[in-house]
This record gives sequence, structure tokens and C-alpha cells, in this order.
Amino acid sequence: MDPETLRERAATALLAARDRTRLLTTCVEEPDLLAQHSPLMSPLVWDLAHIGNQEEQWLLRAVGGRDPLRPDIDSVYDAFEHPRAARPSLPLLAPAEAHGYVAEVRGRVLDVLESTPLRGGPLLDAGFAFGMIAQHEQQHDETMLITHQLRRGPAALTAPAPPVTSDGILPTEVLVPGGPFTMGTSTEPWALDNERPAHHRPVRSFLMDTTPVSNGAYQRFIEDGGYDEPRWWAPEGWAQVREHGLRAPLFWRHEGGRWLRRRFGVTEPVPTDEPVLHVSWYEADAYARWAGRRLPTEAEWEKAARHDPASGRTMRYPWGDEEPTPAHANLGQRHLQPAPVGSYPEGQSPLGVRQLIGDVWEWTASDFLPYPGFAAFPYREYSEVFFGGPYKVLRGGSFAVDPVACRGTFRNWDLPLRRQIFSGFRTAADADI
Repeated sequence: MDPETLRERAATALLAARDRTRLLTTCVEEPDLLAQHSPLMSPLVWDLAHIGNQEEQWLLRAVGGRDPLRPDIDSVYDAFEHPRAARPSLPLLAPAEAHGYVAEVRGRVLDVLESTPLRGGPLLDAGFAFGMIAQHEQQHDETMLITHQLRRGPAALTAPAPPVTSDGILPTEVLVPGGPFTMGTSTEPWALDNERPAHHRPVRSFLMDTTPVSNGAYQRFIEDGGYDEPRWWAPEGWAQVREHGLRAPLFWRHEGGRWLRRRFGVTEPVPTDEPVLHVSWYEADAYARWAGRRLPTEAEWEKAARHDPASGRTMRYPWGDEEPTPAHANLGQRHLQPAPVGSYPEGQSPLGVRQLIGDVWEWTASDFLPYPGFAAFPYREYSEVFFGGPYKVLRGGSFAVDPVACRGTFRNWDLPLRRQIFSGFRTAADADI
């Protein structure tokens, strides 16, 4: 890609992220920006200034060689120095000051982008640093959208429902043939360190759900006493059920003989045909056991999403190598909910597996670990410090993920008890061949 095309791509990604950040931080009044709506999340105004501070540190200082604008706030917005629950007590920038700061940083960053040769080192090659910061902002935008979901009060965000794109009855599962495939990437220019390097991974034949598990299917698990039977649960998950009295996904309640949910300030009936959302890894694992199945491993998930058995080729996305469009997947906060299961036939894999990208993050059975040959870049705290801990891998992205931060190799991770994230799952099973 020539330098001017790269520059245009980077500028477009940065501007799209900022448009979304602006929407998420101007649709509520100042008290909601300053409040901590859950101890699991930062105040919205912290995320806003953190976005600007990361952009200043990496693009103005590291890439542009500019003098620091606000070195006095580096510590305040260091995500590893202050846990989320403690951030409201920090000397945070007021909302107007935070908006002014991120705007000033962005103006200078666009000047740096115009004058910087996008080659000459790993931070510069293919505009990596600019892509990394666009992804960082979009990831925090998803975090802020989670905060909006946790926020109490009237709806502040609206969006149309996803279009109806299902094209008929699907098989419930497909056979993914065994054999090696190429996992990860060494060529995706803006891929992050934990996606690298590409390597051959053997996978045995397995069966994979063609769609994520639906709300209706999950209700059958509930009605069959799924939250009352310890044999379906990992010991730590059963302890969570007992300690917190869990009876259903987060934001659900049973009232008047039906299930209701709260979604961005609106209470509505739970749609049975949507992928189940806001479930922990423990809940996903318990459902899979109850159904006589299991969660797919991360390698199985990626093979189902990227491998074309006919050609033996590993693709960027389930549908091929082209960038996602609204016909392929539910991404980018165009909608504030998943699309019905079976949607997006144009986005299916060669084997007919659907909604592998977008709609809901999908829990896998795998722990978050480095690939063979992993090298931390450009800082250990993005991935390496989380390896080998209790974190489970999620794949595929959700309706809240922007395409710049979502691809067939993208890896997300979280603690297995987390439910506030936009997480769902699909199941798998060993194949008897």
C-alpha cells in the first residue's frame, strides 16, 4: 500500500474513532460523565482523557518526537497504576478540560501523520502506531458502551434494530474437518502482538454450532433447573451462582410469566431469536455441559472462522479477505443489540458457520496464552502481563466492536466471571470420525 493510501487509511480510522468517542461522551450530562456507574468500570470522563493521553504518548511523543503536552497527568491515566474502582478519587480532568485536551492532541497528531514517513521501524511500518491508537480508542469506546449499559436512567443512545437478513432454516451444526491450519498472522499490518506470529496448528475434526446459542435455547437451560444443578458447573462457577444468587444472564428478570431485559435504559421482552448476551464463561460452560457439548477451543474457533477446506487457504475473515461491510456482520455500534441467529448469510464461512464476526463476543474453552514465537510489542502491558493467569479467550467481536479492532485473528480475553461485557457463545463437540 502506497504511503498516501496508508495515511488516508490511518486518518479515516482515527477520525471514525473520535466521532464515536464524541457521541458516547456528549449524549449524557456532566454528572453521568463523572459518576462511577459500576466498580467494574471507570467514570466515562476517565476513559475520555485516557484516550487522549495514550494518543499523546505514542503518536506525539514516541512517533512525532514532540514535547509533552501534559506530562503531569500521565500517572493519573495509567491504567496499570490505578484500578478502576479507585479512579473516581483521582484528580481527573473536568469534562470540558478533557474534551479540550483530546481535541488538542488530535489536531497535533494529524499534523504528525502528514509529515511522518510510514516506514523505517516497527512502530512506523504500514502506519502501525496510528492503527494501534485507532484500535485503542475503539476498544475504550466499547468499554464506554458497556458503562452506558450499566448506567441507570433513561435511554441516552438510540440505534435502529439490525436488518432481517436470515435466508431460511440452517443446519444446527457443521463438521469442521481435521488437519493443520495456519493460526494467527505475520502479515496483517495492524495486528496486535498477541495475534502473532502465524504458525501451523493441528486440529482434530469437530462439530461446531452454525450460530451462537440463542436466548430461547438458553431459557430452556434455565427452565430445566440449570442454575440449580451443581453438576453442570465448574466449582468456581457454582460458587459464583451460590454467592450472588444467579438465576439468569445479567440484566434479565422474570416478571409476569415472561423474561424481560434492560438494554441501554429500555426494558423490553427478551427476544428469543437473538444470541444470548451478558453471560460469563462459567454460564457458557455450564450450558454446554447441560447440552451434552462443550465450548470450542480457541484453535477450533479460528479454524472454523478462517480455514477454507476446499482450497486449504487461511482467510482474513470467514467470507474471504475483503474488509467487513454491513452485509457481512453486525459491527461498529450501528445497532445496539445482536442480530437474530442465522443472520448475515454473506458473512458465513465456507462451511456455512454464521455470525463468527460481530454480534457477540464468543467465549472459548482456552486460557489466554502466547503463541509460539510471541514477542511483546510495543509494550508488555498490552498482552504479556495477562498470559498464564485466570483469563479466558473470547473471539469474534460484538455489535459494539469497530471493524478496525476486529478480524479473524483478533483475540480478546477476560476473567471467567465477567458478565457486563457483550459476551455470548456457541458450542462444539468431538466428531466420531
